[in-house]
Amino acid sequence: MVVIMKPKTKEEDIETVISYIRDMGLDVMVNKGVNYTVLGLLGDTSRVDPDTLMLNVHVDRVMRIEEPFKKVSRKFHPENTVIKIGEAEFGKKNTFSVIAGPCSVESDAQVKETAEAVKKSGAKLLRGGAFKPRTSPYSFQGLELRGIEILKAAREETGLPIVTEIMSPYMVEEFERDVDIIQVGARNMQNFDLLKELGKCSKPILLKRGLSSTIEEWLMSAEYILAGGNQNVILCERGIRTFETYTRNTLDLSAIPAVKKLSHLPVIVDPSHSAGMSWMVEPLSMAAMAVGADGLIVEVHNCPEKALCDGAQSLNPKQFEDLMNKLRTMGKNIGINV
Repeated sequence: MVVIMKPKTKEEDIETVISYIRDMGLDVMVNKGVNYTVLGLLGDTSRVDPDTLMLNVHVDRVMRIEEPFKKVSRKFHPENTVIKIGEAEFGKKNTFSVIAGPCSVESDAQVKETAEAVKKSGAKLLRGGAFKPRTSPYSFQGLELRGIEILKAAREETGLPIVTEIMSPYMVEEFERDVDIIQVGARNMQNFDLLKELGKCSKPILLKRGLSSTIEEWLMSAEYILAGGNQNVILCERGIRTFETYTRNTLDLSAIPAVKKLSHLPVIVDPSHSAGMSWMVEPLSMAAMAVGADGLIVEVHNCPEKALCDGAQSLNPKQFEDLMNKLRTMGKNIGINV
């Protein structure tokens, strides 16, 4: 349930309503927007009478939230959440930010060369996998903590904030100390112990949609993080598993406007994992911008044919440069800053 106060209501009058709600044994989340203050009621609201709340002259309206996700809901938080990291602003109106870098960290030289290239082309953040969840136990699993040190060195040289994936709740302290955005991969979207720990940290979380997860399940995973106290979550649509076998996954573009209607959180797209083929990255990226995504996370490798992981879906630096030029042209035509 949310209580929306009338515009220009004094702070003491808002506090009176909050105290009244808390006296009923409920918690209150306060969201102060440009025009309205929204009070989100947390707990068993079944015994709350909306008509009684409406008796207060400062209350504009009362709405029940039917969705199981509360803090993630746009009813709870009508204005877009904007998450700023470095030069990127995810969720800001008419702004499109790109994260780019290799699927996995392989060496100092590989990351440095790729980082310099993606920065030159306009990427705002550097991605790179240090810990790699792989289907086969015999596949390359990443350089782990050594990989994070390589990413940190690239950040020092280029100024690009770093994004990398976490797999264990026991690593949250190290990631919060060293990483700018902590990525939760598709396979860990419902690792609830991990989500609870991430709710306690202060760094932004990039939450990828699970391989076969519904939009509601995805948003409920985000709810775990927000419920723990961390309000900085970026959602990432990375394709879902369907009956189609031609592509690696099926990019659910309809999820972008759907989530933006349901939630205030920013949403980006991963066009690399969506199809698993580098030649599809460009059209899927353009489509993502067209349907209202807040940005992309793209796999770029300095030499994709020699990549230890996902080389077939990775762009080389020249292909990434061409993609960024086309995104800027498209953005200029529709009023979006890339």
